Amino acid sequence: MTRKPDVLIVGAGIVGAACAFELAKAGVRVAVVEERFTAAGATGASMGHVVVMDDSEAQFSLTHYSQTLWEELHEELPPNVEFERCGTIWVAADEEEMTALQQAEPHLRVPLAGGLLVDGDSVVYPPAAASYLLERAVGLGASLHIGKAVVTLANGSARLADGTTLSAGVLINAAGKFSPKLTPGIQVKPRKGHLVITDRYPGTVRHQLVELGYLKSAHSLTSDSVAFNIQPRKTGQLLIGSSRQYDAEHDEVESAILSRMLHRAFEYLPAIASYSGIRIWTGFRPATPDKLPLIGAWPEDQTLYIATGHEGLGITTSLATGKLICAQILGQPAAIPADPYLPSRQFVSEAHV
Repeated sequence: MTRKPDVLIVGAGIVGAACAFELAKAGVRVAVVEERFTAAGATGASMGHVVVMDDSEAQFSLTHYSQTLWEELHEELPPNVEFERCGTIWVAADEEEMTALQQAEPHLRVPLAGGLLVDGDSVVYPPAAASYLLERAVGLGASLHIGKAVVTLANGSARLADGTTLSAGVLINAAGKFSPKLTPGIQVKPRKGHLVITDRYPGTVRHQLVELGYLKSAHSLTSDSVAFNIQPRKTGQLLIGSSRQYDAEHDEVESAILSRMLHRAFEYLPAIASYSGIRIWTGFRPATPDKLPLIGAWPEDQTLYIATGHEGLGITTSLATGKLICAQILGQPAAIPADPYLPSRQFVSEAHV
């Protein structure tokens, strides 16, 4: 790295990529450092939905703003990003069916009470989306350094595992589940999930389908849980989720939780029980206790900003995160209030313990 950057970002997932893209557009000299490869963590393991969620006013504000940014960007996205506005149907499985729902998705089992169609929701292929944002940033002058492990990040410096020290006026910790290792005190825990992708069965599903019980699954902070969530891909494949586990330390596929997840999917969409799955994988979502990401300055270090803790909404909220981080660093007004996402809300100094 021959020239000192203005901003050094650790992490080349979609959040780090979005921060790099936004800062580079603003004329900031940016460097991105990544230990493994682009989208190596939660980004590469995720479903890629772009959805508006309203568990809280702050969550709604961030997801709605970011969905708007995806809509503005989507015409520029290359085909491999697979942006598709398929909408989401939130399915209610009680006693009565709704005729309109069965017409929209005829393969769903009967009886189902119905569902809520959200037309504006979309899906993208996350690794390609992250790569695109990084390519745009590099095209605007950013530098990308792959295969460089950062072991400490503080006070304007990043020390690498090979002994090299990199410096910048501003540091951004966008390292996902690894962010607490670089910034002790961050309240982020890894939350494991399983996904399955099928062979090509075009036309089976037209929308992203999610059971309303998914929200209960997402809210559980202690127990393992599964919920029906299936997503059509442009390839004709189906992406099947979802599961959530805390305190899972390894990334191996766990047959018990996988079986629960698939049987949940079969309950809602019996036709897929005979389909062939061609790949199963796991990933770790970086989760916070209050279900909101950490976006902004770190109270203990005036050079450090945090962009992590997005859990299952990292793809959706990445573009808004980049906008908020850029506005804070440059001292500019943001389109939405940043206060709900500032790391200071969960900051507890050792001096006060």
